[in-house]
Amino acid sequence: MSTLKETSMDRDQWLGLVREPVLEPELPIIDPHHHLWHWPSHRYLAEELLADCAGGHQIRATVYVECKSGYRADGPKAMQPVGETEFVIAEVNRLRAAAAAGQSTQSSVDVAAGIVGFADLTLGAAVDPVLEAHIELGRGRFRGIRHACGWDAHPEIENSHTHPPEGLMADPTFREGLARLSAHGLSFDAWCFHPQLPELVDLARACPDTVIILDHFGGPIATGPYEGRRAQIFEWCKTHLRALAACPNVVAKLGGMAMVRNGYGWHKNAQPLSSPAFVQAYADWYLFAIDTFGPQRCMFESNFPVDRASISYTVLWNAFKRLAAGFSESEKAALFHDTAKRVYRL
Repeated sequence: MSTLKETSMDRDQWLGLVREPVLEPELPIIDPHHHLWHWPSHRYLAEELLADCAGGHQIRATVYVECKSGYRADGPKAMQPVGETEFVIAEVNRLRAAAAAGQSTQSSVDVAAGIVGFADLTLGAAVDPVLEAHIELGRGRFRGIRHACGWDAHPEIENSHTHPPEGLMADPTFREGLARLSAHGLSFDAWCFHPQLPELVDLARACPDTVIILDHFGGPIATGPYEGRRAQIFEWCKTHLRALAACPNVVAKLGGMAMVRNGYGWHKNAQPLSSPAFVQAYADWYLFAIDTFGPQRCMFESNFPVDRASISYTVLWNAFKRLAAGFSESEKAALFHDTAKRVYRL
């Protein structure tokens, strides 16, 4: 098959090869996980997000999750990540100003209604001033911290952008910093790789007062040394997802499965994923997680623009609606809107 790289198509053109009518367009949605960035090689700011949201689904609000955008270039190192919250608030204000000036149509989407930033939890109790600065600058939108812990010893696996050491979640000072989150009314987004799930279970048990939000099913990897072991990895994850679900302080965000690191190679295909193809590939994962945590502790997430490598925004939410077809109206409301609203206090 031809790949996008081998053709003259850009990503938008390629994603446009698969178009679907919107399923259940009246169903309210909060997208609890997306990023914004402006890199030399790629721009995905508020306009690009709103263009994706404009496909016909009823996107009411979103939650921005840290990705090292807008860090301060100077000042104390511990405070530099506070620049990301400033960056997101500036994007929100820019949207409002453009609408007020008649330069854009006011969108009904509350972009970054919640913000999840980064603070170095290995500061221990000394992380308090960083958390306080995030909260102050977040203008009532700051909701939590993600200190990504994804680590693997194999050189083919790209570790988290925070450059975590092995065993970070067991570090006493890290745990001391994590314990400060609940004191400030903040939650913790947990991003790790699947071999680290036992560490996350131990962390959740040791910190019962902290709300922990599991990102992306616990990070199943099917590239490098894990290639060709998808069934084995699923069984491994099921064991530890059950243990996480037994911790009442843990909720699950269901998404991130179209990332390149998951090893399906969708981004290399002649056409992007359709919603039926997505469901065929991933239904076991989603339905197991929903059955294990319950709809009241699960929320669908886009993980855009990362998952945009394989599927369009409109088609992805169609896939989620297909996955949820067998659930009651109240369960659907939880999966698409209510869990995110409650957990992120929107």
